Formats: sequence, C-alpha cells, structure tokens
Amino acid sequence: MRIEDIDAARCRPEFEAAIFEDLAWLGLRWEPHVLRQSERGAAYAAALAQLEEQGLLYPCFCTRAEIRAEVASSPSAPHGPEGPLYPGTCRALSRAEREARLATGTPHALRLDVRRAGERAGVLAWNDREAGEVLAAPEQLGDVVLARKGISTSYHLAVVVDDAFQGVTLVTRGADLFPATHVHRVLQAVLGLPVPQYHHHRLITGSDGKRLATRDGATALRALRGQGWTPADVRRHIGWNESAARA
Repeated sequence: MRIEDIDAARCRPEFEAAIFEDLAWLGLRWEPHVLRQSERGAAYAAALAQLEEQGLLYPCFCTRAEIRAEVASSPSAPHGPEGPLYPGTCRALSRAEREARLATGTPHALRLDVRRAGERAGVLAWNDREAGEVLAAPEQLGDVVLARKGISTSYHLAVVVDDAFQGVTLVTRGADLFPATHVHRVLQAVLGLPVPQYHHHRLITGSDGKRLATRDGATALRALRGQGWTPADVRRHIGWNESAARA
C-alpha cells in the first residue's frame, strides 16, 4: 500500500481514511506497513542528487505565466500528448546566469534535460499488457519538472523511486497516464532502477464520454454503498472477470 501525498495542500487525513475504508469494503488486503511519500524526502533527494551528478537537471526560473506567454507567442511551439511543452528557456542559461539567480534566492523548479537523458540512456522500451512492446520517447513530454519549491519531488520521480523500493513488478493504471511512462522509463534507466511491466487500462467514462472523477460530480464508491451496491456489483460494473481472476 502506498499513499501518494507529496502535495500536502491537497491531501487530507479524511481522504486517506476513505481510501482504506473503500478498499477494505471491496475485500482487498495489504501489508501492515503503509508507505507514505510525504515521509520519503531523503530517497527523492538522493535520486535528484544522482541526476545532478550526471548533468541531467537544470533550474528553471520561469513562472507559469511566463511559460504560457512564450508558448502563445511562438507559432512553432512544440506540443506533446498533454499539450504545449516547456520551450526550454532556462535550459539555455549559462552556468554563471544560473548561479547568479540561485544566489539571489529566485524561486525555481528542477527540470529534467530530457534530450541529454535520452542520449545517456539510449534506445529504451517497456512491455505493456495492452499495447505490447513500446519504444520509449520521453521527448514527447519535454523537460518535465522533477521538484519545485514547497514540493520536494514530482509524481514522475516519486513513483519511479518508490516502485523500485517496493519491488513493484506490474504497474496498473489508467490509459491517461500512458504518456508519463515514456518519462518514467528514461528515469529508470539513468537511475539504474529495475523496469516493471505495465498495464494501462481503459478509462471508465460516463454517458458523455468523459472520464469519471468525483471532482466532476461522478458517483463515489461511498455513494454506491449507500445505494445498496455490493463489492460484487462493483466488480461486474467494471467488467471484472471473476473466473479469470481465480485462474
């Protein structure tokens, strides 16, 4: 069990308690120790230091507004599966410029130099149970942020480090996170971490075709329980094959 609570502003004890309650109701069990990413700062810092030693990180001083303005002003701004990519403004800064800004305490994020990381890692792939063998193309997401002020790590870095730490051999998640795996694969390579298999499953959508999410008013498990649903009803609703699971 892992609680991904690196963003303290959005993670609340009642949300965590609801996760445990819902999983127990579904009949799932887990080891007594629960790994919380909020307690793993030292592990993420060590990974960042390893990337820094390889020359794969650079400080980015751009605000979100500045990035949006630069992308809007460039008709040839690169785009990826999740929208416009960071244009690499701070990647071009000289060492002296970076050190001067850092010395003044200018807020910054740490970005992965994805081109350099790709060159160091070489040709990479992963095995996906839906898509088969997939060649990694991390440049699709550009120079992603791996840490920023107030949050010592990013989703990309934290899950890669924690999957290895917990011995995860199969990562199962929604198809909306498929693009992220390109970045995760190159991080695994440059950090010397094992590569799990992946299964990016289809998303459960409503009648309007949009992904179900409680923040958009989608029905939560707690509400279904209140309506009299059973765990078996939920499994049937999502297409769970009981006989195949037992086999």
